[in-house]
Amino acid sequence: MNRTEQPAPATPVHSCFTLRFSSTPRGARLARRLCGERLDAWGIPYGSNAHDVLSLLISELATNAVTHGHVTGRDFRVHLLALSTPDTNALTVRVEVTDTRGDRLPEPPAIPAGQPAADSARTGGRGLFLVEALADRWGWAPRQDGPGKTVWAEYTAATVTTPATVARSGPSAAPS
Repeated sequence: MNRTEQPAPATPVHSCFTLRFSSTPRGARLARRLCGERLDAWGIPYGSNAHDVLSLLISELATNAVTHGHVTGRDFRVHLLALSTPDTNALTVRVEVTDTRGDRLPEPPAIPAGQPAADSARTGGRGLFLVEALADRWGWAPRQDGPGKTVWAEYTAATVTTPATVARSGPSAAPS
């Protein structure tokens, strides 16, 4: 199982990115797009497997914050940390999404072994299953600076190109 209650390993922080978003579907979509830009700038290019996985993790955690952590008039926060791996050309990205609702804690729903067909008609409830399947580690902690919680996931990109050698694609490719 990937889920853990322990903090991230002590590794040097390569870069970080933090923004607050409105607790709406539009805010979740904007979080995914802006974080995708940041990943590309960090050397995890658009279209790569690592970029796709991280974008999905960001999307699922942001959507959960909007759907299950929404408190009227309060935003959610996305914090990305790029943790350097000294011996390899890998980068571990930690995605943290903080909302202001502390009474609904993240737990993936249990699916009985003999009933996958019954759940196939559902349109929700699979987000944390995806996080569990794709992330190297994930967990949650009470919010440190107020009410709510922070749900986090980590994923290690096996190979990372330097930003200078990345061919630009996606939204950042548009001429200025």
